[in-house]
Amino acid sequence: MRIRVVCWNIHKGIGGIDRRYDLDRIIDAILEEEPDVALLQEVADGMPQLRFEDQAWLLSEGLEMPHIAYGPEHRFSRGGYGNLILSRFPLSDIHHIDLRIGNRKKRGVISARAHVRMEGHTRSVVFFNLHLGLAGSERAEQLSRFLQCHPFAGLHESTPIVLGGDLNDLWGSLGPRFLKPAGFDRAGSLSNTFPAALPIRPLDGIFVRGDVRAASCAPRRTALTRAASDHLPLLAELEVLSPEDAYPRKD
Repeated sequence: MRIRVVCWNIHKGIGGIDRRYDLDRIIDAILEEEPDVALLQEVADGMPQLRFEDQAWLLSEGLEMPHIAYGPEHRFSRGGYGNLILSRFPLSDIHHIDLRIGNRKKRGVISARAHVRMEGHTRSVVFFNLHLGLAGSERAEQLSRFLQCHPFAGLHESTPIVLGGDLNDLWGSLGPRFLKPAGFDRAGSLSNTFPAALPIRPLDGIFVRGDVRAASCAPRRTALTRAASDHLPLLAELEVLSPEDAYPRKD
């Protein structure tokens, strides 16, 4: 079965060029892609300058994706923002993984198990949505910690896993250094996603492991996506293998 996954740092709904807050632009841009799962970073809640809105709820309602896993990260005196998984499939086993290093800005991962109905049965796909730090040493330590943490470390090598997020990967080196040795493959080719108006850095990525394959993955560069955030979204089309396809019976 094929599923469509969007990964996007939405910059709290603030446009990358005009600096105008307009969450509807984010919703309209995602609706155009018709995803089954959305991995979103910098999703705000309760911030005064953003009308105190609960963006996770507004995005879920606007995208008609009823299943939510939200991990608050950076907090202010009033409100803050974090990482969000939205899904058309039911979610369970939701976990928050703390990746904060020392007294630097709080960073983390939100994970959830999506129950995908396919060919008369249900197969679970584990999603990890992360936002890494700005310093190279920080990102290295955060990925090392993630790869050793629960629930990731306990997953079977064949379990379908999708990892996506804003890795702040300036040079596109984190995949080969950390994720490839752990069994992940990058979905699509290394692509520049930041800044949205004229992308020169491959900050964002989607990676897969286990019984899931990437049919395609690329940034979505339209007038709407260039205006809505300071990052471009990635859209991946993924093939989740049934147990029979993954492990064909030998006669």
